[in-house]
Amino acid sequence: MSRVGKQVIPIPKGVEVKIDNATVQVKGPKGSLECEVPAQIMVKHQDDKIVVERKSHDRRAGAFHGLTRTLINNMVVGVSEGFSRQLQINGVGYKAEVKGSGKLDLILGYSHPITYELPEGVQASVDKGSNTITVQGCDKGLVGRVVAKIRSFRLPEPYKGKGIKYAEETIRRKVGKAAAGSTQ
Repeated sequence: MSRVGKQVIPIPKGVEVKIDNATVQVKGPKGSLECEVPAQIMVKHQDDKIVVERKSHDRRAGAFHGLTRTLINNMVVGVSEGFSRQLQINGVGYKAEVKGSGKLDLILGYSHPITYELPEGVQASVDKGSNTITVQGCDKGLVGRVVAKIRSFRLPEPYKGKGIKYAEETIRRKVGKAAAGSTQ
């Protein structure tokens, strides 16, 4: 039995949950999300809780049990509180700016600026003082994919640390040529 799958999901105030056959819909103040449930899993709505159970005890049902519970929990948390990730930009002349309601302009040392259109349901803000980009949304997976895409425009390099990195990430620095050649 999955330890994660056995845990019940509490439903906070202001969140509506609708369960139809193989679909779970969650609506809240931050938005609405929908998820398909595998055939081996059964989802029940009891009082102000959601219970995820297996229909059988085969290996495949066990694999989906904890996953389905986590996905539904992320939907409930996302529509009630939302998710956010932060990126830091390091480098001389590197900067970011939010244009309009869904475009992020990045200047990252290339010959041209990069314009990234944010998908629907995701917002970004830029703190100019610390060169920090904050990406927010109700879908945890979508926020993670957007942050990874923005980071991929200029990955942090190990010599000077220039590039875009996650706020909690630590870049392991390498010694440059001058220091490496002096040991001979």
